[in-house]
Amino acid sequence: MERIENKVKNQMKASNNIDYPNFDQMWSSIQQDELKVAGGEPVVLRPRKRKRFALVAGLSVALMATPVYAALNYDWSSMLSHREGIQSALEQGLGQTIEQSVTKDGVTLTVHTAFVDENRTFLLYSLKPETFKDVKDIDFEVIGLKDSKGNFIEGNYGQHKWDEKLGVFQGYFETDWVAEGQMTDIEFIMENIQFIDNKKQSINYNPNDSTTQVFPIQKDGVGSVTLQSFEQAEGKVLLKSDVTFTDTEMPYRGVEFEAINNVGESVKQVTGTSFSYRDGGANISQIFKSDTLREEGTKFQLSYDHILETKESTWNINMNLSKKQLENASFKQVLDIPMGDVPNTKIHEMKVTPTQVRLKITQEDYYTLPFREYQLDVGGTLLKGYSMGKGQDLRFEVKGLDVASLANQPITLVAKHRIDGFYGDENDKPIRLTDISEKHQTTTSSIAGYPISWTYYLKDNNLYVETLSSDPTFEGVDRTYYLDGKEQILGEPESYDESNKPMHVYENFDKKELDIFIYSYGINKPNEELRIPLKSGK
Repeated sequence: MERIENKVKNQMKASNNIDYPNFDQMWSSIQQDELKVAGGEPVVLRPRKRKRFALVAGLSVALMATPVYAALNYDWSSMLSHREGIQSALEQGLGQTIEQSVTKDGVTLTVHTAFVDENRTFLLYSLKPETFKDVKDIDFEVIGLKDSKGNFIEGNYGQHKWDEKLGVFQGYFETDWVAEGQMTDIEFIMENIQFIDNKKQSINYNPNDSTTQVFPIQKDGVGSVTLQSFEQAEGKVLLKSDVTFTDTEMPYRGVEFEAINNVGESVKQVTGTSFSYRDGGANISQIFKSDTLREEGTKFQLSYDHILETKESTWNINMNLSKKQLENASFKQVLDIPMGDVPNTKIHEMKVTPTQVRLKITQEDYYTLPFREYQLDVGGTLLKGYSMGKGQDLRFEVKGLDVASLANQPITLVAKHRIDGFYGDENDKPIRLTDISEKHQTTTSSIAGYPISWTYYLKDNNLYVETLSSDPTFEGVDRTYYLDGKEQILGEPESYDESNKPMHVYENFDKKELDIFIYSYGINKPNEELRIPLKSGK
C-alpha cells in the first residue's frame, strides 16, 4: 500500500490542471507508471505550486486509508439489496481494491473491488460509455472469468444501475468458482457489449373480447403479439401473450404486456410475470384484476427491450485475486446432520465467511427441498436464505453481525412453510372428460382425501384443463397427463396463482373424450416449522 501511495503522490505533485483527483484515471495510470487521458496519449506534466499539492496529496492519503475507498464513491446499495453480505462487507472496509480499467470502442470497463472467499468470487465493476443517449441498460454476449489455464468460468450478473452524476453503469459479477490457493491470477472478460433501450408499442386490445386477438408489430425485431384471456377465480383474468421475434439478436428479456390507466399509471398485476422463451419468440403469462383492465380510458401496449448498438470487441482485465481480506472469521465445519424427516437428505457442510454462510445439502436421491422459507438464527440475529446454483445449497447473506464473533455464535437453521410433493399413480381411477367442446364443463374427483374440481374446454384447437380444490391445504395439481398407448402425454402448465388453481394445456387436441391422470400434486402446510441446531456457541 505504501508503494501505491507514493505513486499517487508523485502523479499528483506533478499535475497542475486537475482541480480534484480523477481516481478512476489515477488507478489506471498507476498500473502503467504514467498518467493518460481518454485518448490514451501520455500527458506532459508540469510543476504546480507546493501548497496545492499538499492539500490534494493529504486528501489522497486519507482516502487511501480505506481499502475500498473508490468503490465507496459509488452507491451500490440498491443493486446489492439481495447480496447484503457484500454491501455489509463494503461498509466495513473489507474487500480487495482492484481499480483497473480498460477502454475500447469508447467504453471504459473498470473493476473496482473484489470479494474472494471460500464461498464465491464477487466483482464490483462499472462501464462508462462515451455516449449514452436513450440507453436504459446494457448486456453482453459473453461475460465471465478465465483462470491461469485458460478455462472459462461462468457466473451471474444482475441488472445494471445507471449513475447519472458519474455517467456510468454499475454492475456486479458473481460466481461459485473459488481459487484453490490464497492468491490466483484471473482474467475478467466481456465480449460484445450491447446498449439497450426499452420500447413501447400501442396495441388495440379489447378486454371485453374473450377470443384470441392478434396484433402485428413488425418493428424493432418484434413480429407480432397474440393475446389470449382466461377468466380466473375472484374476479381475476389470466393474459397469455405469445410474442414472435423477427430478429435473432432480440434480447430474451423485458418483453411484457402493459395496461395504462386513464391517469397514465401502470395497472398493477395480481402476481409477478411468468416467462418462457423458445426459438424465435417468448410466452408471457400475467394475472390482473378484470375490472382494472375494463375501466374506461385504459390503454394497452407491448413493452420490450431493443438493442440500439453492439460494440463488437473484447474487454479484458487481468487481476491477481487474494482471499486475505476475507479470511478472518472464515471457517468450515462438516456436519452430516439429517434434515428432519426430508427423505434421504442431509446438511453435509457449513462454510462461514464474512459475507455469506452456505449450507451444502447432500441427497441419496434427488428430492426437492419442501420448505419455502429459510432463515439462519445466528445468536438471535436472523439471516434470510435462498437456494441458487447447482444442487440445493442454501445461502444466507451475512448482515447486521460482527463478523469477528461468528465463530463463537450458536447457529440454528430455521425452515418454514412446508409444501410436500407427491406423485399420482396409474392405478388410480382416471378423471373422465366427456363431450369436450368450447363450452366450459366441470367434473369432480378426489385424491388422498382432497376434493378436486375439474373445468375443461377447447380454445383455438387446444384443450385447457383447470383444477381447483375447496381445501386450502391442497396446494394444487402440478401436472396432468393422458395415455397414448403406453406413452404418457403431459399437459403443459400455463398458470399458477395463489388460489391453487393451475391450468394445463394440450395443444392440437381433437378428441371428444379423454381419461386424464394426476402426475403430481402438492400438500400445503404453511404453519409447519423445522429448527435444526448446527453449531453451539462458545
